[in-house]
Amino acid sequence: MKKLGFLLIVTVVASFSYRLNSQELYEQAFKFGKVLEWIDNYYVDTVSQERLVERAIIQLLKELDPHSSYLTKDEVDKMNEPLQGNFEGIGISFNILEDTIFVISPISGGPSERVGILAGDRIVKVDGNNVAGIGITNERVFELLRGKKGTRVNVTVLRRSMIQLLDFDIVRDKIPIFSIDASYKVDDKTGYIKINRFSLTTIDEFKTAVNSLKKDNVTDLILDLTGNGGGYLEIATELADQFLENGRLIVYTEGVNNPKREYYATKEGEFEKGKLVVLIDEGSASASEIVSGAIQDWDRGIIIGRRSFGKGLVQRRCPLPDQSEIRLTIARYYTPTGRLIQKPYDKGKDEYDMEISRRYNHGEFISSDSIQLPDSLKYYTLKNTRLVYGGGGIMPDLFVPMDTSYYSVYYRDLIRLGILNQFVLNYVDQHRNELLRRFPNIDDFKSKFAVDTKIMNSLIAYAKEQGLPEDPSQFAVSEKQIKTLTKGYIARDLWSSSEFFEIVNEEDAKFRTALSILKNWDLYEVSLLAGNDEQVP
Repeated sequence: MKKLGFLLIVTVVASFSYRLNSQELYEQAFKFGKVLEWIDNYYVDTVSQERLVERAIIQLLKELDPHSSYLTKDEVDKMNEPLQGNFEGIGISFNILEDTIFVISPISGGPSERVGILAGDRIVKVDGNNVAGIGITNERVFELLRGKKGTRVNVTVLRRSMIQLLDFDIVRDKIPIFSIDASYKVDDKTGYIKINRFSLTTIDEFKTAVNSLKKDNVTDLILDLTGNGGGYLEIATELADQFLENGRLIVYTEGVNNPKREYYATKEGEFEKGKLVVLIDEGSASASEIVSGAIQDWDRGIIIGRRSFGKGLVQRRCPLPDQSEIRLTIARYYTPTGRLIQKPYDKGKDEYDMEISRRYNHGEFISSDSIQLPDSLKYYTLKNTRLVYGGGGIMPDLFVPMDTSYYSVYYRDLIRLGILNQFVLNYVDQHRNELLRRFPNIDDFKSKFAVDTKIMNSLIAYAKEQGLPEDPSQFAVSEKQIKTLTKGYIARDLWSSSEFFEIVNEEDAKFRTALSILKNWDLYEVSLLAGNDEQVP
């Protein structure tokens, strides 16, 4: 039976090879099948043929480029979920607090909210089985609470100030995964939108957000793509289309087996006229670079931050018979001026994976002077003929260094160990009603709430209980940042992630620079052009 399986593998691959009219490919496929057959018949120990084939595929793809990859069926499902924009479950945002499932908030309009689950509830039983105090993990919570739409699950909840446990019978439903983390009005004319990925729902979310801001008289926009690892190519081009005039080239792709394909702006976009600043950093990749590259090449907006990641390879999903798949690189991305977004990977995957660390060690995150690029990588924008650079990633128009002034080992461990987040969850749980009574909206909270010494002393004591010793000197270095994050986390747990960014952005150097640019737009444009002393060929 196994031999028949091997013959089928070879036959399928060989027939595929014949269709490609490649004798060499036929011979190599037959050779690989023969190796599997020899192992099956004669190897000294029992081995998993499935595991051998998977390892061979993984190693083979590593030889091609850093982004061609193999995914098991489970990995395919997990990777697709956030890009598809929804999953099926009960609809809660949760954390594990003191070995209990703690509801941060029910998702608006979801099944849990409909039956009356509240922020601060603790889930202690699922379908009658105890889930508190047993060392439950996030993965196990997903297994218990997610499920097919229409199926039922019973959860038992402990609610603060109530003696009796509460039972809720919840019918699972489709739950949206939002790709926009925040959208809010910054000042009289300025709006802010942060996008965390490019998923199937991103364009609808963006249109809703930007139209809401425009109704509130917003004319200028800060688009935050920092940390955005990308997503669907088509969604990236649709987002760029929201800012560019009809007929503008957005991006083109090209590969040996994939002829050049160009993507153009089409219909009128939602934000083609207002002033635009785009924030990027070393975590902005792929689709983020398509959008920021097109905006920069057409002089549509100003890009600020640090050089983006540099992922400009197009992957095609190639399904395999067992529902696993490979993501095979088939082409490269180029910006409208012809800049290749992909950074070099000729030294192998291990070296490629260390490239961001090398940037940091070389000082690129602190000083733009550390970035040395050859003349062969110079390009010129299509409207104002400004000098821009290729060579991997998008170079910002205005560099903003990484702020390391607040960094300390104490701060690192406070965040890394989840202590600050857990402390805030406890704090909000104990003071939620009082906080909402005193600060009914985010404007009141921003202007009137202060993270005082009492709260900080409580945090230090809590951290000590969790095994993080006091360190007054290191705390003093990081105190301002710790207070900012504490206030932001409290706002998030009272309202949403938009309110979190409203708080923390006030201390963010890239955000503050963006605001300054928008308020001095004409002066900045003049200085940007004046600094371009290159002679355009």
